Amino acid sequence: MTSNYPILSAEEAAELIENNQLVATSGFTPAGAVKAVPVALAKRAKKLHEAGEKFQIRLLTGASTGTSLDDQMADADAVSWRAPYQSSRSMRQKINAGKIDFVDMHLSHLPQSVLFGHFGVIDVAVIEATEVTADGKVFLSTSVGASPTFLKQAGKVIIELNRAQSRSIGDMADIVLPAPPPKRCALTLDHPLQRIGKSYVQIDPKKIVGIVETNQADEVGQFAPPDELSQNIAGFVVEFLRNELKAGRIPAEFLPLQSGVGNVANAVFEGIGASPDIPDFYMYSEVLQPGPFSLMRSGRLLGASSCGLTLLPEHMQQIADDADFYKDRIVLRPQEISNNPAIIRQLGVISLNTALEADIYGHVNSTHVVGQSVMNGIGGSGDFARNSYLSIFVCPSIAKGGKISTLVPMCSHVDHNEHSVNVLVTEQGLADLRGLAPGARAKRIIENCAHPMYRDYLHQYIANSKPGHINHDLKHCFDLHQRLIETGDMLG
Repeated sequence: MTSNYPILSAEEAAELIENNQLVATSGFTPAGAVKAVPVALAKRAKKLHEAGEKFQIRLLTGASTGTSLDDQMADADAVSWRAPYQSSRSMRQKINAGKIDFVDMHLSHLPQSVLFGHFGVIDVAVIEATEVTADGKVFLSTSVGASPTFLKQAGKVIIELNRAQSRSIGDMADIVLPAPPPKRCALTLDHPLQRIGKSYVQIDPKKIVGIVETNQADEVGQFAPPDELSQNIAGFVVEFLRNELKAGRIPAEFLPLQSGVGNVANAVFEGIGASPDIPDFYMYSEVLQPGPFSLMRSGRLLGASSCGLTLLPEHMQQIADDADFYKDRIVLRPQEISNNPAIIRQLGVISLNTALEADIYGHVNSTHVVGQSVMNGIGGSGDFARNSYLSIFVCPSIAKGGKISTLVPMCSHVDHNEHSVNVLVTEQGLADLRGLAPGARAKRIIENCAHPMYRDYLHQYIANSKPGHINHDLKHCFDLHQRLIETGDMLG
């Protein structure tokens, strides 16, 4: 029941947000991202700018969001500062042009940073929910993300009450906010589906300054069917997992899986689902997307712990139509729990993430093109890669028709160092790097993962480098990047 809260239009809610305020919103991918208020806020910003007035906010979210938030706000020049992750083309362009200050962060670090005021005080939180009670219980929608922390820390709260989201989704949440250091106790979470918290966030109802009623599905784009390249990469990953099981290096009952969003991840899960040698399994991940979701009904995916439901409308309808089936198989957690290093290590999660480029010694760049222009951000890949039982990174061996090699002598930017990367996979093959010294790592990566058109170059680079524990030629380690910048082609 929400009768004790003011019912506002999106435009009226936008008027409550002032220039230069720190605004925190729900959203972990487009799942659960607010939609109405940011559109109204973008329109207000444009109107104020036309009148010669300044208006920009500092924007915090759980991760990336939908087009109504990041795209519209960036297009309106309504954001001066952004954290911790984004995937919007408009936002990216403004960041790389120096018009928006962007702070790229490990997603598990965000809630604690907010708690201790590293970014200042949150003035307003705008959060999507499926229900709000008169005594301040907030039931979140398709993502939890950092919303519990935002709700607790914000001075004012605006709720977007989305009637398009099934109320049953709120019951999937398992919300716990660890006490701050130095009194933070260890979390007892022994199974991906174990519940240790509550299904709602309890806040002071006096902080809720208004309810904006909406009826809009999450702005999740269509997922393309896995292409041949993705299927080739997936084939190598599935074969590797089968061999690890057979050798006893993965327990017979298997281990929970984590993956990022995209075609390769969906293709991997399709391959796992089709493999009789891999047992039914659980996920402990940040997002649940269409590939693994389709395996839940068949019983191949036994259950998923996630931070958000990055699913298509037909999948959301399936959840609404059969809530009793899914409520025992899906748990939605805050990102400080879904990405918690101790829990990832305790459960023995196998992680699968995407590289933008990797070098011949196993360092991975997930974020920056030629070390300068950010793509999306590190997201949760570092949380999982550093702490997983097995850390697998995937990428195509070339891009732009071969003008770019994703395997280079030295990464132009490093997000995951060699110590966090166990396995590297391209459509050319798989390099198991465990137990290998740098020279052996380089040889295996070049022979197994690099595209044939770049292998001779990479071998020659090592031969011409100064010998050491790691062979490098600091005068020429970025020659491929320099040629790309100068000619548009790494081979010149």
